[in-house]
Amino acid sequence: MIYRRKTYIIYSSFVEEFNALFNEILLPSQLKYGARLIGRWHMPIDDEISEIFAMWEYDSMEQYEQIEEQIKADKAHVNRVQARLDLIGRDRIKTAWRENIQQQFFTSTVDRKDTILSPRP
Repeated sequence: MIYRRKTYIIYSSFVEEFNALFNEILLPSQLKYGARLIGRWHMPIDDEISEIFAMWEYDSMEQYEQIEEQIKADKAHVNRVQARLDLIGRDRIKTAWRENIQQQFFTSTVDRKDTILSPRP
């Protein structure tokens, strides 16, 4: 198993719209192609800036890459994303990010069966 942490530092005024974009468009496509979301969290840094990060689980780096390729090739998904970005306003989106998106991959130091990710009897 590999895990991916994707982190966004954005202006807090954009959090609600960004969460809607994620929940309504981005997440369904990820799930459709096999990505497994562990969770997604929001943490205000101060009155103006927020951090949002998501944790994902994949069987391998190859699986992650395959899922990403399928999502990018899904024309209906791409069209939904583009339409939402147009609705939000591309200039607004350009100014919503406080820092570049960060993505890190890692492996667990604990057997999966000993975590909350393992099905319980």
